[in-house]
Amino acid sequence: MDILSSLVLVPVLMLLAFIPCRNIKQVRTVAVIGATIELILTLVLLYMFYAERSAGNTAEMLFIRDVVWFKSLNIHYAIGVDGISVIMLLLTSIIVFTGTFASWNLKPLTKDFFMWLTLLATGVYGFFISIDMFTMFFFYEIALIPMYLLIGLWGTGRKEYSAMKLTLMLMGGSAFLFVGLLGIYFNSSTTGDYTFNILEVAQNAAIPLSAQYWIFPLTFVGFGVLGALFPFHTWSPDGHASAPTAVSMLHAGVLMKLGGYGCFRIAMKLMPEAANELSWIFLILTGISVVYGAFGAIAQNDLKYINAYSSVSHCGLVLFAILMMNQTATTGAVMQMLSHGLMTALFFALIGMIYGRTHTRDIRELGGLMKIMPFLSVAYVIAGLASLGLPGLSGFVAEMTIFVGSFQHQDTFHRVLTIMACASIVITAVYILKVVGKILYGKVVDEHHLELTDAVWHEKVAVVGLIICVAGMGLFPGWISDLISSSLN
Repeated sequence: MDILSSLVLVPVLMLLAFIPCRNIKQVRTVAVIGATIELILTLVLLYMFYAERSAGNTAEMLFIRDVVWFKSLNIHYAIGVDGISVIMLLLTSIIVFTGTFASWNLKPLTKDFFMWLTLLATGVYGFFISIDMFTMFFFYEIALIPMYLLIGLWGTGRKEYSAMKLTLMLMGGSAFLFVGLLGIYFNSSTTGDYTFNILEVAQNAAIPLSAQYWIFPLTFVGFGVLGALFPFHTWSPDGHASAPTAVSMLHAGVLMKLGGYGCFRIAMKLMPEAANELSWIFLILTGISVVYGAFGAIAQNDLKYINAYSSVSHCGLVLFAILMMNQTATTGAVMQMLSHGLMTALFFALIGMIYGRTHTRDIRELGGLMKIMPFLSVAYVIAGLASLGLPGLSGFVAEMTIFVGSFQHQDTFHRVLTIMACASIVITAVYILKVVGKILYGKVVDEHHLELTDAVWHEKVAVVGLIICVAGMGLFPGWISDLISSSLN
């Protein structure tokens, strides 16, 4: 059993361990132990990866394992990681760990909730370690399916509508994606030895340009739907707003990153000629996502909707940078995936904690929270400053890398789009400062809020853990950038 397979095995063992649990305490124990083991495993993997690179191992993927799964179609359980995969796995384990503490008092059906959440995490871990496209798609679907029940059963507001809308739109994207993957498979060889292995396709197969012209849009849109690509983003605000806290954290923090990761790993990597010629179309769409998402956030009064539209904008930056097709911008894209994952998880955790006390997410009904719950309020300010790109926090590092890389293009088209994307920083500052001023300062709108309490220990574990990661990335970004760059080379 290798360490990568262990990342998938641990959640499976957790699912089995949940079965005999009879009370909330036992469920919490299993969830915390499992999340802690996963976090330790990813830290060990990070250490092992650095050790291999320091020893001079320059292989594109490390810790490769390849087992025949379905021989007649040449489908393999093929796994491996590079620096980008390791970062995404680390992000996943951090958010699953903190999300477990953020959902400490979730009721009803606590056991069922954590079982579905664990199944979702299983799909995410499997997706990031897969180098066989069929296996990747298999885990991709495992990650999507639990979302319907997690939102539909434990969500708030229009939860049934949001769950159905999310499921139908993401499954529609999956249909596009699967056709695209089949196109790659049947163009991976001229001798009939077709393969789903990403490394083999990249090294040995030159997909005809005529095929790339229709396969690239299918795969990019298929993954882009999950990455909130305009105009397929409309599931995101409703899904985020209705999801319970831990699901919002994992969904916005990790699940949306499957979209950007897939676009980079498959669409851009395997079909670079079509990507080069068709990128202008998707650059316009992602540019709209960046600006539209920021303006959409200004117009909202619900805290979750504000953060959801903010996620559309920030995830649009990821796809925008990938399409720039240079190393600096792509490094920024991966850093943005990590940064946004951490800060949006922090946002949704704090919003869930505030809503659990005030029973409202409407900023017009909130005010003066800094006096009532100073810990949560200060943490919200930190999350907001990270989102608007304050130097010293993760958002600044990621976004500046993206804009520097994007501006390296000498043509007017790319530079105009970059300037438009840069304008999102100003718009983001407007809605972040508006919300902070409205809900944290001024008079207390509802006198009943004066009796509320601040964060308790398990909430502080989740919040402090995420703040340390956001500040750590902002102050010490070099090792992350080196990890990404070595893989991009």
